[in-house]
Amino acid sequence: MKQEQFDKATAALKQQADELEVQLKALRLVLQDKVQEFKEQMEKNKKMSSMLKDLYVENSQLMKALQVTEQRQKQAEKKNFMLEEKVGALNELLKEVVATVLAT
Repeated sequence: MKQEQFDKATAALKQQADELEVQLKALRLVLQDKVQEFKEQMEKNKKMSSMLKDLYVENSQLMKALQVTEQRQKQAEKKNFMLEEKVGALNELLKEVVATVLAT
């Protein structure tokens, strides 16, 4: 009787161990999948980080180019204003010269 109970208990424990082994194998497969997903995500993150760095550098270069362009525009506007003043002064001088020439 005790031997029979022992055998039943042993069989139950073996069955339980087998079930646990199957669960462990399934968990290992899930864990391997998750590790692979994590590695892939890390690789994507590295690429994104590199792309963001490149964009930051490009943006910085574009900002510098914009500043240079704005400076040049201001200088061109200033030169244009000075030239317009000179043209106005020359027009006035020309009017005076023409008026003097016509008066004589």
